[in-house]
Amino acid sequence: MKTIEKQYLLPFILVTSLFLLWGLANNMTDTLLAAFKRIMDMSDTQTSLIQFAFYGSYFCFALPAALFIRKKSFKSGIILGLLLYACGAILFYPAAKAASYAFYLVAIYIMAGGCSVLETTANPYILNMGSPETATRRLNIAQSFNPIGSIMGILMSKFFILDNISLYSVSATYATLGCVLLVILVMMLCAKMPMGKDIDGHDILRVTFNRLFTNKLYRNGVVAQFFYVGAQIGVWSFTIRIVMQELGVLESEASTIYLVTIIGFCLSRFVYTWLMKWISPARLLVAGGGLSALMALIVVVSPGTGWFMVTALILISVFMSLMFPTIYGIALSSIAEGQHPEDSKIGASGLIMAILGGAILTPVQGMISDATNIYISYIVPVVCFVVVTIFAISATTVNLKSR
Repeated sequence: MKTIEKQYLLPFILVTSLFLLWGLANNMTDTLLAAFKRIMDMSDTQTSLIQFAFYGSYFCFALPAALFIRKKSFKSGIILGLLLYACGAILFYPAAKAASYAFYLVAIYIMAGGCSVLETTANPYILNMGSPETATRRLNIAQSFNPIGSIMGILMSKFFILDNISLYSVSATYATLGCVLLVILVMMLCAKMPMGKDIDGHDILRVTFNRLFTNKLYRNGVVAQFFYVGAQIGVWSFTIRIVMQELGVLESEASTIYLVTIIGFCLSRFVYTWLMKWISPARLLVAGGGLSALMALIVVVSPGTGWFMVTALILISVFMSLMFPTIYGIALSSIAEGQHPEDSKIGASGLIMAILGGAILTPVQGMISDATNIYISYIVPVVCFVVVTIFAISATTVNLKSR
């Protein structure tokens, strides 16, 4: 059975291209922690407010986005997401003029709201583009292009922000990105895509939530996603800082190692997708969760070991790369294969709202870092990966077609 059927090929390509855009935003934001720590002499807790604004916005926008595309269409959701994304990025310019950290956080919040709308729209759209038997594999293919955007974001940060750290370098980079997004917005307006609108307009939202809550696999998937995103953002937010300490380099050089980390994340996701032809996604998730927890634990217990530490840091990303799309696919497939597949759009918003983990757990990691040291703070990702592994083990006992 084909993963991507011919009639869905063009829409699949167009929607998959969006996965690059929020990957770019995610990882440019990760590098901002190191930049603002230097520019404004902030603590780890203060700089982690960047992630609180970014992923807190994901939480706030996800459900309204799901209701919007349920009433309108997938294409309408894409247009709205691009508009918010562009506006937030352009607001970085007046934030620099005001030299206000609070203004930057507002700009980040709006930009991330656009990314949230795009993710809430694109993920279920990809799952619906073909047979449910290949849904998780199809989403892993689309998600494989997300870290390519991440690599682009790191390169932009390295050459346009971290090489010459200043408020101007930060704001000019983001404002330029905002202008590019407006051009993409116009292109998407002109593109012909299936509307993908729900035909059932009589369903009561409360009833939908009740059905979702009683779905154990979906409910546990939301919890696992919360902890996974918290782990991912925590690992990446402090990678540059650890590399600087372990190798004795500055932000720009450390960002090169961060780039290697994301490349490993990207390539391993393609490998995981290939392995899914023979091994179920849930079983691969068990392995990825356990190995990620082990690598994070090495970071906790082996400070001052130089490249040994840095290698463990890189391998965390290699092993965790399948987690987001696989948790998402397993949880949402449990809805799509049930009696009420129309619940998928609202269900998708719950899995995007779980990105709140990045907003909650990253500041927790920052506070632990300030109270002890940055290495001990990686106990937070260790716990998170254990939660993901427990979910994966439970999912292996469920007979899902998407496996």
